[in-house]
Amino acid sequence: MNAAQLLPAIRDLYARLPETRRLLPSELQQVLWSLGCAEDLEDEAAIAAAAEVARQDWPEWRAA
Repeated sequence: MNAAQLLPAIRDLYARLPETRRLLPSELQQVLWSLGCAEDLEDEAAIAAAAEVARQDWPEWRAA
């Protein structure tokens, strides 16, 4: 999975499983891998950046 695929995957994950929006990047890394969204574990920094962008879609999910 590359950076272009990571953001849509996280947006989809947040839409389907809203409880995942509070996960840390290392936990999101495991969830994405476990669900088969990624063949390998993705870089935590890339996941953190994509998660921050995905949270902008829903203002109520933004970090306080």
